[in-house]
Amino acid sequence: MQKSLVALSTIAALGLFACQPNTSDEAASSSADSANTTSVSAEEMTNSQKQAYAMGASMGLFVSNRAEQQEQLGMSLDKEALKQGFNDGLADTLKFTPEQIQQIAQEGEEAIRAKQQEMAAQAAEKNVEAGIAYLEENGKRDGVVTTESGLQYEVLTEGTGASPVATDVVKVHYRGTLLDGTEFDSSYKRGEPAEFPLNRVISGWTEGVQLMKEGAKYRFHIPSELAYGQRSTGSITPNSTLIFDVELLEVVKPEAEEAAE
Repeated sequence: MQKSLVALSTIAALGLFACQPNTSDEAASSSADSANTTSVSAEEMTNSQKQAYAMGASMGLFVSNRAEQQEQLGMSLDKEALKQGFNDGLADTLKFTPEQIQQIAQEGEEAIRAKQQEMAAQAAEKNVEAGIAYLEENGKRDGVVTTESGLQYEVLTEGTGASPVATDVVKVHYRGTLLDGTEFDSSYKRGEPAEFPLNRVISGWTEGVQLMKEGAKYRFHIPSELAYGQRSTGSITPNSTLIFDVELLEVVKPEAEEAAE
């Protein structure tokens, strides 16, 4: 959505350039300004030059990101056509009307979204297959326990403290990875434990952490249906099976209960 807005902003900016009268005096002045801009440092730029530079940089960054995005989707970006369109916009010699340009740009956005959805569906299907195969083999390993829901866990360190219930707040350290080892989250890297109500997280966590005692460290192998399902978040794609190393530091008592004690 944000990139779509940037795209429309870019089109609008090009439209503004195209609508500007382009007299020979103004063109000469613009060329002189450009020559001056390239020869000065950022500190030496005038406010006008900085604003123009920022506009150009924003467009350049958008195009660079779009080119990378399309490359990942197998959709190349014709940079020569892009340059021609940019120059035509500056020279007010557009091959299409502003309305046609907006329509073509919207069609491009829709094509990218369709390709993203297609690839996401393919990835989701592969994730299901990979998750099933992984859990089937993993469940055969010594020390791995599979619960009725399909959650798998193994005890890395046993604890001796209290066990939480679903309505408790817990303080934990954890590290989450995908099946290929990609780390997508880690409280260890942030340098501080996480604290949250146990019934407000994915069901694999809600079930698994209740099996632990304070001081314990478990490894959970969580099927996609007990994780994010068909949702995606960050590097977690739909139907991903997740692996978490979880260290239960404390079952946090409500303040009212502590005061009563």
